[in-house]
Amino acid sequence: MKIIDVNTGVYEKNDEMAAKLRDYFHDKGICVYNFLGTPGSGKTTLLEKLVEKFDKSKLAVIEGDLYTDQDAKRMQELGIQTVQLNTKGACHLEAEMIEQAVKRLDLTGVETVIIDNIGNLVCTAEFQIGEDVRVTVASVTEGNDKPAKYPLMFETTDILVINKMDLAPYTNFNVEAFCAAVKEMNPKCHIIEASAFQGEGVDEVYHTMQQLRV
Repeated sequence: MKIIDVNTGVYEKNDEMAAKLRDYFHDKGICVYNFLGTPGSGKTTLLEKLVEKFDKSKLAVIEGDLYTDQDAKRMQELGIQTVQLNTKGACHLEAEMIEQAVKRLDLTGVETVIIDNIGNLVCTAEFQIGEDVRVTVASVTEGNDKPAKYPLMFETTDILVINKMDLAPYTNFNVEAFCAAVKEMNPKCHIIEASAFQGEGVDEVYHTMQQLRV
Protein backbone atom coordinates (compact mmCIF):
# COMPACT_ATOMS: atom_id res chain seq x y z
CA MET A 1 0.00 0.00 0.00
CA LYS A 2 1.30 3.46 -0.94
CA ILE A 3 0.72 6.17 1.66
CA ILE A 4 0.48 9.74 0.44
CA ASP A 5 1.23 12.61 2.80
CA VAL A 6 -1.38 15.06 1.56
CA ASN A 7 -0.18 17.93 3.74
CA THR A 8 3.37 17.64 2.39
CA GLY A 9 2.06 17.86 -1.16
CA VAL A 10 -0.07 20.88 -0.35
CA TYR A 11 2.82 22.74 1.30
CA GLU A 12 5.23 21.94 -1.53
CA LYS A 13 2.81 23.18 -4.18
CA ASN A 14 2.12 26.32 -2.19
CA ASP A 15 5.82 27.03 -1.57
CA GLU A 16 6.55 26.68 -5.29
CA MET A 17 3.84 29.18 -6.14
CA ALA A 18 5.01 31.51 -3.36
CA ALA A 19 8.54 31.46 -4.78
CA LYS A 20 7.23 32.31 -8.24
CA LEU A 21 5.17 35.16 -6.81
CA ARG A 22 8.18 36.49 -4.90
CA ASP A 23 10.27 36.48 -8.09
CA TYR A 24 7.44 38.20 -9.95
CA PHE A 25 7.18 40.95 -7.34
CA HIS A 26 10.94 41.42 -7.19
CA ASP A 27 11.14 41.75 -10.97
CA LYS A 28 8.71 44.65 -10.62
CA GLY A 29 10.61 46.17 -7.71
CA ILE A 30 7.76 45.49 -5.26
CA CYS A 31 8.22 44.63 -1.57
CA VAL A 32 5.44 42.53 -0.02
CA TYR A 33 4.42 42.56 3.64
CA ASN A 34 2.23 39.84 5.17
CA PHE A 35 0.24 41.08 8.19
CA LEU A 36 -0.78 38.33 10.62
CA GLY A 37 -2.60 38.11 13.93
CA THR A 38 -5.77 37.05 15.67
CA PRO A 39 -9.22 38.54 15.04
CA GLY A 40 -9.45 41.72 17.11
CA SER A 41 -5.69 42.15 17.53
CA GLY A 42 -5.92 45.47 15.68
CA LYS A 43 -4.28 44.54 12.36
CA THR A 44 -6.58 46.61 10.19
CA THR A 45 -6.58 49.57 12.56
CA LEU A 46 -2.78 49.52 12.47
CA LEU A 47 -2.90 49.34 8.67
CA GLU A 48 -5.19 52.36 8.52
CA LYS A 49 -2.59 54.37 10.42
CA LEU A 50 0.35 52.96 8.48
CA VAL A 51 -0.95 53.49 4.94
CA GLU A 52 -1.20 57.21 5.63
CA LYS A 53 2.60 57.24 5.75
CA PHE A 54 3.02 55.66 2.29
CA ASP A 55 2.72 57.26 -1.13
CA LYS A 56 -0.75 55.88 -1.88
CA SER A 57 -0.13 55.84 -5.64
CA LYS A 58 2.66 53.33 -5.02
CA LEU A 59 0.74 51.10 -2.59
CA ALA A 60 -1.74 48.23 -3.02
CA VAL A 61 -3.51 46.18 -0.34
CA ILE A 62 -4.90 42.65 -0.50
CA GLU A 63 -7.51 42.02 2.21
CA GLY A 64 -8.14 38.44 3.31
CA ASP A 65 -11.27 37.44 5.18
CA LEU A 66 -13.66 34.54 5.43
CA TYR A 67 -16.65 36.70 4.51
CA THR A 68 -17.57 40.38 3.97
CA ASP A 69 -15.58 43.20 2.40
CA GLN A 70 -15.66 45.50 5.42
CA ASP A 71 -11.89 45.78 5.78
CA ALA A 72 -11.38 46.35 2.05
CA LYS A 73 -13.86 49.22 2.19
CA ARG A 74 -11.88 50.76 5.03
CA MET A 75 -8.77 50.73 2.82
CA GLN A 76 -10.61 52.04 -0.23
CA GLU A 77 -11.99 54.94 1.78
CA LEU A 78 -8.38 55.96 2.39
CA GLY A 79 -7.71 55.99 -1.35
CA ILE A 80 -5.79 52.71 -1.48
CA GLN A 81 -6.05 50.33 -4.43
CA THR A 82 -7.50 47.23 -2.73
CA VAL A 83 -8.60 43.71 -3.62
CA GLN A 84 -10.77 41.61 -1.29
CA LEU A 85 -10.19 37.85 -1.01
CA ASN A 86 -13.02 35.89 0.63
CA THR A 87 -12.12 32.28 1.45
CA LYS A 88 -15.67 31.40 2.59
CA GLY A 89 -14.47 29.14 5.37
CA ALA A 90 -10.74 28.57 4.79
CA CYS A 91 -8.74 29.90 7.74
CA HIS A 92 -5.73 31.17 5.78
CA LEU A 93 -4.59 32.63 2.49
CA GLU A 94 -2.51 30.57 0.09
CA ALA A 95 -0.13 31.63 -2.67
CA GLU A 96 -2.59 30.64 -5.39
CA MET A 97 -5.16 33.04 -3.92
CA ILE A 98 -2.61 35.85 -3.99
CA GLU A 99 -1.90 35.07 -7.63
CA GLN A 100 -5.62 35.54 -8.36
CA ALA A 101 -5.68 38.83 -6.47
CA VAL A 102 -2.62 40.13 -8.32
CA LYS A 103 -4.43 39.68 -11.64
CA ARG A 104 -7.01 42.19 -10.42
CA LEU A 105 -4.45 44.80 -9.38
CA ASP A 106 -2.85 47.47 -11.52
CA LEU A 107 0.75 47.24 -10.35
CA THR A 108 2.00 50.04 -12.57
CA GLY A 109 4.19 52.19 -10.35
CA VAL A 110 3.39 50.15 -7.24
CA GLU A 111 6.34 49.65 -4.90
CA THR A 112 4.61 48.09 -1.88
CA VAL A 113 1.94 45.43 -1.48
CA ILE A 114 0.49 44.76 1.97
CA ILE A 115 -1.50 41.57 2.55
CA ASP A 116 -3.90 41.70 5.50
CA ASN A 117 -4.15 37.98 6.21
CA ILE A 118 -7.06 36.20 7.88
CA GLY A 119 -7.19 36.43 11.67
CA ASN A 120 -5.54 33.20 12.80
CA LEU A 121 -2.33 32.21 14.60
CA VAL A 122 -2.09 28.67 13.25
CA CYS A 123 -2.64 28.09 9.51
CA THR A 124 -1.52 31.55 8.40
CA ALA A 125 1.95 30.92 9.80
CA GLU A 126 2.31 27.71 7.79
CA PHE A 127 1.71 29.16 4.34
CA GLN A 128 4.14 31.43 2.52
CA ILE A 129 2.31 33.73 0.12
CA GLY A 130 5.14 35.48 -1.68
CA GLU A 131 5.94 37.92 1.11
CA ASP A 132 9.32 39.42 1.95
CA VAL A 133 8.47 40.50 5.48
CA ARG A 134 6.05 39.10 8.06
CA VAL A 135 4.44 41.48 10.54
CA THR A 136 2.55 39.87 13.43
CA VAL A 137 0.15 41.91 15.54
CA ALA A 138 -0.60 40.63 19.06
CA SER A 139 -2.67 42.54 21.61
CA VAL A 140 -2.19 42.69 25.37
CA THR A 141 -5.77 41.45 25.82
CA GLU A 142 -4.80 38.05 24.39
CA GLY A 143 -2.59 37.03 27.30
CA ASN A 144 1.02 35.93 27.74
CA ASP A 145 0.69 32.35 26.55
CA LYS A 146 0.49 32.89 22.79
CA PRO A 147 4.20 32.34 21.97
CA ALA A 148 4.13 29.01 23.81
CA LYS A 149 0.84 27.91 22.25
CA TYR A 150 1.54 29.09 18.70
CA PRO A 151 5.34 29.00 18.35
CA LEU A 152 5.54 28.89 14.54
CA MET A 153 3.87 32.27 14.24
CA PHE A 154 6.42 33.91 16.51
CA GLU A 155 9.37 31.92 15.18
CA THR A 156 8.76 33.08 11.62
CA THR A 157 7.75 36.72 12.06
CA ASP A 158 10.14 39.56 11.28
CA ILE A 159 8.26 42.27 13.17
CA LEU A 160 6.06 41.74 16.23
CA VAL A 161 3.75 44.58 17.20
CA ILE A 162 2.41 44.32 20.74
CA ASN A 163 -0.76 46.32 20.29
CA LYS A 164 -3.27 47.96 22.64
CA MET A 165 -0.58 48.87 25.15
CA ASP A 166 -2.92 51.56 26.49
CA LEU A 167 -5.02 48.70 27.92
CA ALA A 168 -2.09 46.93 29.59
CA PRO A 169 -2.74 48.46 33.05
CA TYR A 170 -6.17 46.83 33.03
CA THR A 171 -4.88 43.32 32.24
CA ASN A 172 -2.41 40.86 33.73
CA PHE A 173 -0.26 41.03 30.58
CA ASN A 174 3.47 40.85 31.33
CA VAL A 175 5.34 42.67 28.57
CA GLU A 176 8.80 41.61 29.74
CA ALA A 177 7.87 37.93 29.94
CA PHE A 178 6.15 38.02 26.55
CA CYS A 179 9.12 39.67 24.85
CA ALA A 180 11.57 37.30 26.51
CA ALA A 181 9.60 34.28 25.28
CA VAL A 182 9.58 35.61 21.72
CA LYS A 183 13.26 36.56 21.73
CA GLU A 184 14.20 33.11 23.01
CA MET A 185 12.64 31.48 19.95
CA ASN A 186 13.33 34.30 17.47
CA PRO A 187 16.31 36.50 18.48
CA LYS A 188 16.15 38.56 15.26
CA CYS A 189 12.51 39.59 15.72
CA HIS A 190 11.90 43.33 15.95
CA ILE A 191 9.44 43.91 18.81
CA ILE A 192 7.48 47.15 18.95
CA GLU A 193 5.03 48.25 21.61
CA ALA A 194 2.10 50.19 20.19
CA SER A 195 -1.42 51.45 20.51
CA ALA A 196 -2.67 51.67 16.94
CA PHE A 197 -5.97 53.24 17.97
CA GLN A 198 -4.11 56.08 19.66
CA GLY A 199 -1.41 56.26 16.99
CA GLU A 200 1.38 55.31 19.39
CA GLY A 201 4.27 53.25 18.02
CA VAL A 202 3.01 53.53 14.43
CA ASP A 203 6.02 55.59 13.29
CA GLU A 204 8.37 52.93 14.66
CA VAL A 205 6.46 50.17 12.87
CA TYR A 206 6.64 52.11 9.61
CA HIS A 207 10.36 52.82 9.89
CA THR A 208 11.11 49.19 10.77
CA MET A 209 9.12 48.05 7.75
CA GLN A 210 11.20 50.36 5.58
CA GLN A 211 14.39 49.12 7.20
CA LEU A 212 13.53 45.54 6.24
CA ARG A 213 12.54 46.31 2.65
CA VAL A 214 14.04 43.97 0.09
